[in-house]
Amino acid sequence: MAAAPLEVADIFRRFGPAFRQTHAEVLGRGQLRAMRAIERCRTAALGGHVEQCDACGHRRITYNSCRHRACPKCQSLARAQWLEDREAELLEVEYFHVVFTVPEPIAAIAHQNKRLVYDLLFHASAETLRTIAADPQHLGAELGFLSILHTWGQNLLHHPHVHCVVPGGGIAPDGQRWIACRRGFFLPVRVLSRLFRRLFLQHLHQAFRAGQLRFSGQFASLRAAEAFRTHLAPAAQAEWVVYAKPPFGGPRQVLNYLGRYTHRVAISNNRLLKLEGRRLTFSWKDYKHQAAQRTMTLDADEFIRRFLLHILPNGLQHIRHYGFLANRYRQTKLALCRQLLRAPAPPSPQSEAKEDYRDLYLRLTGKSLRDCPLCGKGHMIGIETLPPTPLVHARSPPAAL
Repeated sequence: MAAAPLEVADIFRRFGPAFRQTHAEVLGRGQLRAMRAIERCRTAALGGHVEQCDACGHRRITYNSCRHRACPKCQSLARAQWLEDREAELLEVEYFHVVFTVPEPIAAIAHQNKRLVYDLLFHASAETLRTIAADPQHLGAELGFLSILHTWGQNLLHHPHVHCVVPGGGIAPDGQRWIACRRGFFLPVRVLSRLFRRLFLQHLHQAFRAGQLRFSGQFASLRAAEAFRTHLAPAAQAEWVVYAKPPFGGPRQVLNYLGRYTHRVAISNNRLLKLEGRRLTFSWKDYKHQAAQRTMTLDADEFIRRFLLHILPNGLQHIRHYGFLANRYRQTKLALCRQLLRAPAPPSPQSEAKEDYRDLYLRLTGKSLRDCPLCGKGHMIGIETLPPTPLVHARSPPAAL
C-alpha cells in the first residue's frame, strides 16, 4: 500500500510542538493560530461526520476543515467561489499583468512591520498605476484593477510583491468614452518604476517620522534617524523592479491565471517530496535561471520558520480592488464600462438562498462529494456526527516518499 502524500500538516504535527516551545518569545498570535489550525485540519480534532452509501453500504469518515487562509488544503472551494464572483466583472478587453516588487532593504524592514509595509506596498503601487494612467501623455483614463499580495519566493524566503491584473484601458475623464491602451502595450515600465520608488520611500519616511515603525533585535539600530536613512540609501538609488508581463489572450485566460494566484499559500503540498529524520526536501523553480526546476532540503525548524514568515497580520486583506473596480461603486462603474464598450450585461447572479456545501462544491469544481467512491452508483448519506476530540501528535515522522 502506497504511503500517504506528505503534507505541511505532517511537518507541523511532528515538529510544531517543540518549535512553539523553543520560539515562544517570538511567535505572534497569528502564527500560533495558523499552526494549530493546519495541524488540526481534517482530523478528529475538528470533528466531522460518518457517511454511508445508500447502494453498497460503504462507509467513510469525513473530518471538518480548518478554513484558515494559510492552510494548503482549504483553498480550493474558496478559490472557486471567488472566481465565480469575479467572472461577472470581466470586460471584453485586453488584460495586463503588472508586478511591483520592493528591494531587499525594504523587505528587511517589513519583517518587523508587516502590516504597515504591506499596506504601503498596496497603496504606492495602486497610486502609481492610477497616476500614470490618468496622465494624458500615457493613457488619460481611470483604471480599474485588482492587486494580490504575495510575500514569498519559491524558496520560501521573504519576497514581498503585488500582482496587479488590469484591463487594458479605462474611462475617459468626462465619462463619455472608453480609452483603450495600444494593442499589446500597457504603460511604460520605467516610468512606473520611478514613481513607485518615489511614492513608497516618501510614505515610508513619513511613517518613520511619525514613530509608526518598530525595530528590535538585529534591526534595533534603525531606530536612529541617521541609521534609517543609511539603510534606505541603496534602495533610493536602485532601479525598483516593476514587471509588465505580456497581455493575456482574453478574459477567460485572466480567470485561469487568477485561479493560480489569488488563494495561493507559501507552498503547496504537492511540492513536498520527502522527509528523512528532520530533513525535508521540496521542489522549487529558480526564476533567476529560466525557472529551472530544483530541489531544496531544509531542517524542519527552518522550514517551519520560513513558512511562518508569510502568515499575514490578522485582518490584513491580501486582495484589494481599485479604481472603477473599488467596492464602493464597482457595479455602477462596470455598468458604465459595458455601456461604453457596447458589451452585454452579465447573466443575473444565482439565487442567494443558502446552498448545501456539496452542491456548491459540485457546481464550482465539477467534482461530486455525494457519489460513492467505491461503487460509483449510490450516494453518500450522513448517518452520524462526530464531536471534536483532542489531537494526538505523531511520535514519528511520515514515511519518506
